[in-house]
Amino acid sequence: MRTTRRVASAVLIVAMAGLVIAASSSVAQERPRHREAACSTRVRGSHATASCFNPYPRADRVQLHVECARWWDPDMDTRPVEVGPAQHVQLAERCWKEIRKAWVSHR
Repeated sequence: MRTTRRVASAVLIVAMAGLVIAASSSVAQERPRHREAACSTRVRGSHATASCFNPYPRADRVQLHVECARWWDPDMDTRPVEVGPAQHVQLAERCWKEIRKAWVSHR
């Protein structure tokens, strides 16, 4: 009799744990995710170009940031640009000399 109670309680614990996991995964799936435009960045010498396409139904705001390699060369940022659904934009910025890195931020 004790063995059946132990087995039954173990089965009950496993079943409850499964319900908790299933409930948490369904809540995570219902939460809306913000989707960002797909951007690719290209650097050639002192010029940086970003090409962004937004395949999603919500608009996204993108901005190109350029960090210059020389300490006296100021880092540059483009103004934020809105990319609507199914739209494509190109952003460009430059340094006087070499570019250390360039990236796109989303808002």
